[in-house]
Amino acid sequence: MPEKFIVPQFIDKEDQILGPITVRQFLIMLVAAFSIFIAYKLFQFAYFLVFTIFVAAFGGTFAFVKVNGQPFHVFFVNVLQTVTRPALRVWDKRHTEAELRAFMKTEVSAPVKVTPHKEKPESSRLRDLSLVVNTGGVYKPEDDQ
Repeated sequence: MPEKFIVPQFIDKEDQILGPITVRQFLIMLVAAFSIFIAYKLFQFAYFLVFTIFVAAFGGTFAFVKVNGQPFHVFFVNVLQTVTRPALRVWDKRHTEAELRAFMKTEVSAPVKVTPHKEKPESSRLRDLSLVVNTGGVYKPEDDQ
């Protein structure tokens, strides 16, 4: 009896560490909290509040928002690649005057195809060969002559 193997399922689902929060989400929020803490120590309170709102929204978006079933950071990278790369690639090779004159002077002649021609066998020879094949080599054409 063949051995049974366990086939892993749900391999595209991320591991959850704290309730419904995944490792990726936890690390993004940890970096956001650390940057907010640094801003608390460096800035005045008004600047700190503006920075905190911006970083919290940015971190929350990257950690928890999904677009078309993909995490937001994958969507964001795709948007950046779409914006930075050209949408249409056109090859524009311009010929010089000398090249155009050279093209106009040369005549393109179609090469003549030479097909190998084999002469048709004589009908008597063909008849003799078919008799040899049909009789299994018993018939000898030399005997007829």
